[in-house]
Amino acid sequence: MGLEQAQQQFHISQKITPMANRYVVHTAGPDGAEGEMVAFAHQKRMALKERITFYTDESQKQVLFTFQARQVVDLGATYDVRAASGSQVGSFRKNFAASLLRSTWHMSEEGAAAETTGVERNMTVAVLRRVWDIIPFVDILPFAWPYHFDFARSDRPVMSVRKRLGLRDRYVLTIHDEHLDRRLAIAQAVALDALQSR
Repeated sequence: MGLEQAQQQFHISQKITPMANRYVVHTAGPDGAEGEMVAFAHQKRMALKERITFYTDESQKQVLFTFQARQVVDLGATYDVRAASGSQVGSFRKNFAASLLRSTWHMSEEGAAAETTGVERNMTVAVLRRVWDIIPFVDILPFAWPYHFDFARSDRPVMSVRKRLGLRDRYVLTIHDEHLDRRLAIAQAVALDALQSR
């Protein structure tokens, strides 16, 4: 089956290893259960120029797509999403000023006239997440409560990302715009976890 444009929902889970963060992407079946693995992402830690490569599976033999910072990572870095061939799929960036209280991202699909904006849905949960990160000893534990991001373009829903309840970082990505490139959507969803502290 593989990564298909018609797929509307994906499960994304993080696997932590000593030298890298890894993300596994599965399709979601009609009943919402995990289906086939369609992508495996590898993020090296402590890289000056952030890059995450997505492969077809855990063997890491065949690249699906990548995203990489245009410059050495800073608070307003733009990340380019590219196909395995190197062609541009789209880009995204975090709005640092708006994200001080509620995380906000801007996503652009190659050839699209309008930008898509993603905002953390619940202000209370957003503030609680920030407090959690500064409490001594507590900050080393994962934030267990669910939170949501809603992405829209000209007030029309494009996609949403929901963190599931639990100590493991697990997300459900739902596509509302059938034309949205699934590679860009998955890259942005993984970035919500991998780059959240940037």
